[in-house]
Amino acid sequence: MAHPAQLPVKELVADCEFRRTRRSGPGGQHRNKVETAVVVEHVPTGVRAEANERRSQEQNRQAAIHRLRVKLAIELRCPAEATNSPLWESRTAGGKLSVNAEHDEFPAHLAEALDAIAQLDFDLAAAATKLGVSSSQLVKFLKIEPAALASVNLARLERGLSPYR
Repeated sequence: MAHPAQLPVKELVADCEFRRTRRSGPGGQHRNKVETAVVVEHVPTGVRAEANERRSQEQNRQAAIHRLRVKLAIELRCPAEATNSPLWESRTAGGKLSVNAEHDEFPAHLAEALDAIAQLDFDLAAAATKLGVSSSQLVKFLKIEPAALASVNLARLERGLSPYR
């Protein structure tokens, strides 16, 4: 079964509910006079995300979907596959991982990495070996999304392991 963060956006949004709203904050006369803020909820899991920093509802919708995919990647675990996905393989070379946090594929990569880490009981060295990257590259990747590293560190602390910085 594919992780929800790895689904194509069209498939993911089929399981989501969207709500438009207004948000307050700085910006004066140009700030959310109409309902441009977007809240998206993945109904099967109850995971929610929102975006309200743009004046365009469509830009906020896209940002909310990306944030939802990142939250799903961090909060949900699926059994890791025995082999790395072609998507993962396309971004790794020579023990290095090349991914930008703003890229559409980032949540899918994050989900795959976190699933592998969880399956290997939060042993980052073993997970890095499975994923074909160095341990330092894996930690660097997790640092791109601080909530992901915090999640891994919390699980490591619960197991009596030292956290990563």
